[in-house]
Amino acid sequence: MRPSSSATYRHVQGLSRGLAILHAINRSPNGWANIAELSERTGLHRTTVRRMLETLQAEGYVRRSASDDSYRLNQKIRQLSDGFTDDEWISEIANPVLGELLQKLVWPSDLCTIDGDCMLVRETTHRFSPLSFHRAMIRQRLPVLMTSAGRAYLAFCGDEERQQILRLLIAGDDAQANFARNRVLVEQMLEKVRRQGYATNDGEWNEQLKISAIAMPIRHQDSVLACINVVFLRKAMSIAEAAERYQPELQAAINKIETRLKESEIPVPNPKVKQTGMD
Repeated sequence: MRPSSSATYRHVQGLSRGLAILHAINRSPNGWANIAELSERTGLHRTTVRRMLETLQAEGYVRRSASDDSYRLNQKIRQLSDGFTDDEWISEIANPVLGELLQKLVWPSDLCTIDGDCMLVRETTHRFSPLSFHRAMIRQRLPVLMTSAGRAYLAFCGDEERQQILRLLIAGDDAQANFARNRVLVEQMLEKVRRQGYATNDGEWNEQLKISAIAMPIRHQDSVLACINVVFLRKAMSIAEAAERYQPELQAAINKIETRLKESEIPVPNPKVKQTGMD
């Protein structure tokens, strides 16, 4: 016989304590913390913290560093987010701003997030722009080093994540892999992006030789969450002209998204989780 929907159950205090410890480690500045620090942050006794950590370690969700007796999240923690989709912040916060940007610029834009060794188009205004040349852009995968969105992400993401992405790119067997292996050239390109404050693509992608774009990052919790571009035909204008015309509006749109992200209660993925537990 099943309990009625109005039945109440005892609060599982052990589960709450374990989750509190996971949250405390995840919020730690360096991604790690010792027992004393976790005890202070959670308000739990050190003996309780140690017991919880031993259980979490046995289950594979945290690992202990023998050198300094600190704990950090392990790779298995990522499995907890496999069924989670972060589309809500895109549909509720970013999508309306992209629509406003389209009304001002007319040229289409894409919102892209990193997906392994590619940028994944998560939202786009291509289907609404009268100047669009590619209507079906949703879920399209774009090369990181050959597109403005990818270059913007790589330039402004954290050092550790950047090195992880570059290692993935180098492991490939295409033109992007050859580019990634030239670390001097890559760093020169990324330094230019940081100096400008935006990334560009002026027909460098072989599959889109007629296309140019500029892109800038969306930042959240001191990390890069996504990038937004403005795409246009190379013959329509130069990169310099596009930057002068569109970069201020693009920046304003990104500022609006970032502000709404801070104010919203909509769950947003923590970009730092991608790096958690990686040495």
